[in-house]
Amino acid sequence: MRIGIIVEGDCERIVLKSIAFRNYLALKKIELVDDIINMGGKGNLTQSSKRMLSQVQTLRDLGADHIVVLRDLDEPESLESVARIKAEIQRADNMSVCLAIQELEAWFLADSATLSILFNTAFYCEKPQIINKPAIHLSELRMTYIQRGISDKKGFASAMINNGFTIERAAVHPNCPSARYFLSTLQTIASATI
Repeated sequence: MRIGIIVEGDCERIVLKSIAFRNYLALKKIELVDDIINMGGKGNLTQSSKRMLSQVQTLRDLGADHIVVLRDLDEPESLESVARIKAEIQRADNMSVCLAIQELEAWFLADSATLSILFNTAFYCEKPQIINKPAIHLSELRMTYIQRGISDKKGFASAMINNGFTIERAAVHPNCPSARYFLSTLQTIASATI
């Protein structure tokens, strides 16, 4: 199965470009066409976005059998909010939309092992997906533990990757179902060709 991936921003792209994620795809026999497309904001993922249509077509032209879109929910999770956000995103045949609840940084909070390394202390976040603005929360935690906040989210995402973060590790957390959903979506896509 060949897939194309479109994301809303830099942090998602950093995580999905990682060697760990590419190894996960190879294990599932999924080939990534081209690079991860960063749309530079959720507004570029909407139904009215001409850029979204052209990027989907670019991935199709490169041989993508399926397109996966990953964006942040950016609000408390509810059935209504998930349905509304998914409905806002440009849709096409063979396209799956996955939402990181509330932000991708909640997946970082779910990876206790990596944050324990970065914070130089044993760390565990009980409910990463209910924390409002997890990127800000991570900056506050980093200030508490090592007296440095996060001035650059891209730099922090790279530090997470460089210290062992994987989506699989986040997905194991009992209260991080959006990471599990993302991986199960990929598994479903992969199994469609078997």
